Amino acid sequence: MSDHTPTIVQVLPALESGGVERGTLEIGRAIVQAGWRSVVVSGGGRLVGQLEAEGSEHVNWDLGRKSVVTLRHIRPFRQFLQELRPDVLHVRSRMPAWMAWMAWRGLPRHKRPRFMTTVHGPYSVNAYSKIMTRGERVIAVSNMIRRYILDNYQGVDPSCIRVIHRGIAPEDHPRGHQPDSEWRTAFRQDLPSLTEDTKLITIPARITRWKGQLAGVEVLAQLVQQGHDVALLLVGEIKDGKDSFRQELEDRAATLGVQDRVIFLGHRKDIREILAVSDVSLSLTEKPEAFGRVIVESLSLGTPVVAYDHGGAAEQLEIMLPSGRVPVGDLQRATQTVASFLSTPPTIGTEHPFTLDQMQRSTLAVYEELLSQT
Repeated sequence: MSDHTPTIVQVLPALESGGVERGTLEIGRAIVQAGWRSVVVSGGGRLVGQLEAEGSEHVNWDLGRKSVVTLRHIRPFRQFLQELRPDVLHVRSRMPAWMAWMAWRGLPRHKRPRFMTTVHGPYSVNAYSKIMTRGERVIAVSNMIRRYILDNYQGVDPSCIRVIHRGIAPEDHPRGHQPDSEWRTAFRQDLPSLTEDTKLITIPARITRWKGQLAGVEVLAQLVQQGHDVALLLVGEIKDGKDSFRQELEDRAATLGVQDRVIFLGHRKDIREILAVSDVSLSLTEKPEAFGRVIVESLSLGTPVVAYDHGGAAEQLEIMLPSGRVPVGDLQRATQTVASFLSTPPTIGTEHPFTLDQMQRSTLAVYEELLSQT
C-alpha cells in the first residue's frame, strides 16, 4: 500500500446501541490506531460522541430508512464517494447496503472502492437480504453464519467469506471479578425477597419470546421443586409492544409457584457486575443466535453458562465449557446441568479466540487483503 493512508468507510443505519453499533466503534478505533482514516456513515445516535472522541469521522446520513424515499440518497451518496475516494466501503446492514451498493455500482470501475459486507445474523432468505452476500469479501460473525450463507444463498463463493468471531477485552471481564461492597448492598436492595444464600440464575437478554425466558422459568420451577434455593434474574429491556409477553411470563411463574423468584431487572448498564455475582447464566434461545458476546463475557468472568447447543453460543461453549451445552428444547437436561453447576462449579477454559484484539486484527487483515489487490 506504499505510503498511501487508507480510508475506510463503514455504513450502518444508526449509532444508538446494539452489537452492530458496538462492532462499528471497535473497528473504527482499530482503524484509527493503525494510522488510517476511519469514516462512519449513519443516521446518528447516542454513540456518535464516543465514535468521534476515538478518532473516527461521522457523516450523518440516514440510509437505513425502509422507504422508497430513501432511494433519493443514491445519487448524492455516489457523489460523496467520488469526493471522498475511500479505499474500502464496508456495509453492515441491509437497507444501507442497498443504497451504498447502488451508488457504488454507478461509479466508473476504476473509481470504485473495494466493497465488503458483514453478515451479523441469519437474515430472512430473500432477494432483499442477498445484498449482504455481494461483498468482494463477506465477514461472517460465526461459523454458524458462514453455514447459513452457503446453505441459503446460491452463487456465493465460499472463498470470499471470512469468519471473524465477535470478541471482548478480557481485561474488562477478569476472571473472579467481584463488585465492591457498595454495589452489592445496592443490588441486594433490588432483591428484597431473596436471602444472601439464594443462588442466582441470570438470563441477560431483552424480554422477547425467542430469547428463552419462558424456558428459564420452567427450569427455575424444576430446580425449586428439587429443593434448590434459587432465583431467576431477567436482565433486559422490554420493547414497546412486548408487555403482554412479560405478563405471560409472570402468569406462568405464578402457575408454577415461583412468582417471587422471578425478578425483572430491566435494562442495566452494570451487566458485568450482575454476571459476576450470578451463579449460572442461561441462554435457552428458541432460534440460534449468530454469536452473542454475553456468553464469552460470562465465561471470562468465571460464571458458567448453560445454553442450547446451537448457534454462536455452542461455538463458544465448545471451546470454553463443553459441558454447558444441552440439546435444544431439552429442559430436563438444562435443569440437570444447572443443578450440577450450582453444586459443583465447573472449570472454565481461559484460552479462547473470542477477543476484541483478535476481532480487530482479523478485520484489518481483510481490509489489507482487499487493498493489496487494488
